Amino acid sequence: MNGVGVHGWTSAESVNQSVDTVPAVVRETHTAYVVMVGDVVFKAKKPVRTAFLDFSTAGKRRAACLREVDLNRRLSPDVYLGVAELTDPQGGPAEALVKMRRMPDSRRLASMVVRGEDPTEPLNAVAGLLTGFHQRCHRGRDIDRDATRDAVAARWRENVEEVAGYGGGTLLPGAEVDEVRFRACRYLAGRRELFDERIELGRIVDGHGDLLADDIFCLPDGPRILDCLDFDDRLRHLDVIDDAACLAMDLDFLGRADLAETFLARVRAESGDDPPPSLIHHFIAYRAFMRAKVSCLRHTQGAADARTEAHGHVRLALRHLRAGSVRLALVGGLPGTGKSTLSRALAERTGAVVIASDHVRKELAGVDPGVSCSADYGHGLYTEARTDGTYAELLRRATRLLSRGRSVVLDASWTDPRLCAWAAAAADRTHSDLIEIECAAPRSVAVERIGHRPPGGVSDATSEVYDALAARYRHRVSATLIDTTADLRAATDAALALWGETGERPQPAPSVQADEAVSAPGSPP
Repeated sequence: MNGVGVHGWTSAESVNQSVDTVPAVVRETHTAYVVMVGDVVFKAKKPVRTAFLDFSTAGKRRAACLREVDLNRRLSPDVYLGVAELTDPQGGPAEALVKMRRMPDSRRLASMVVRGEDPTEPLNAVAGLLTGFHQRCHRGRDIDRDATRDAVAARWRENVEEVAGYGGGTLLPGAEVDEVRFRACRYLAGRRELFDERIELGRIVDGHGDLLADDIFCLPDGPRILDCLDFDDRLRHLDVIDDAACLAMDLDFLGRADLAETFLARVRAESGDDPPPSLIHHFIAYRAFMRAKVSCLRHTQGAADARTEAHGHVRLALRHLRAGSVRLALVGGLPGTGKSTLSRALAERTGAVVIASDHVRKELAGVDPGVSCSADYGHGLYTEARTDGTYAELLRRATRLLSRGRSVVLDASWTDPRLCAWAAAAADRTHSDLIEIECAAPRSVAVERIGHRPPGGVSDATSEVYDALAARYRHRVSATLIDTTADLRAATDAALALWGETGERPQPAPSVQADEAVSAPGSPP
């Protein structure tokens, strides 16, 4: 700092506790020096300039200190006491620094988690504090534009390029960084409507921007949340669930994914917000990759543990990007083979939305689901034209959900390759993973199930319809057979394994402009 060491500073505001006699504790972050003296903390900005901040002059550092105090008083006004001034005994320029009330290290949320304490109650309080803060936060078009799909995509590109360049491209595994790039781009390419919807719902705020467990203190009179992102307003203009996802990421990185889920559930309950799980995974991945970038910077500054932390954060980002892939599952098969039962079980385990052809078919015909419309194969509601219309509507609804980040399970026969091709095209248009499942059971089991269906059910299938379909049916090589004869749990586990295995090779990354055709969803090719 202009050649003056931390140990040589004196305060023009005067540290009344007598700095000469009170032991000082000095800590260092990638952008600041922190000096703790008694019950007061002083924080000085490092004279650094990076791609994302500029503290290169005393004037810029002073402005940054004033900005930090102003922004952080929104959440913890009794902690941020003001801006002090330090002078150089050798006559150098004065240096501004943030003056804060010192928080007890033992009450850091991160410390509590590492010690194995149960922080559920403090976390609930943090969720309530954060939700109330978000309700008061500034909103507006100038803030919204920093959280569009394209703005988020631009930040991903910048972060990936920066991380890929550290250490001459050798600091982190290139294959992992490439997969992060691919999966982030693929998600965003099909999700413009989701990000537009979040803006329309008023979920974009001038928030905290960097909510980490190390900066939260759980005190008897309530939590204190410190150290919001203050060097770039654009990075603080974000979705409220992105703000919460940062802490969820940090808890996950500390080995407590369960606490992350508990915290996010509480935030959703407090706010009434219901974002798709895929969006939460995406934002957790984004936050993890941001921390990987910070660790890369710390590595260049000589931090011994930074490389290991960067690796861990990249792996965490990949785990959530994989989990957050949007999926379209076709659960098909002949009547009585357990399609609907497996579809419901799969959706319950994954949070996907089930759409059943039987319901859609009768809805389009204006018929109550419980009214029987039994007919010979190819007649009544089951002509080719009506079937085409039913599947087109299935895919129209699915496309709308997929483009909004919701995974979908389509419960239908899927015995016609032409209709399966329509589904594959819908998955391609929305950059979603396609999963094809064929439920299989012996004819005797299927016919017995059909015969034991209670009256008033939505299905009109009979044993005669089963035989007519079976005579024309050919197994699709692209579909995975799952035996549904006995144990539903085994069948569900098999379907979940397919769900977890989906994903494409990590190149080439799609353009985020690739979803323009999705604006008029649902038309079969």
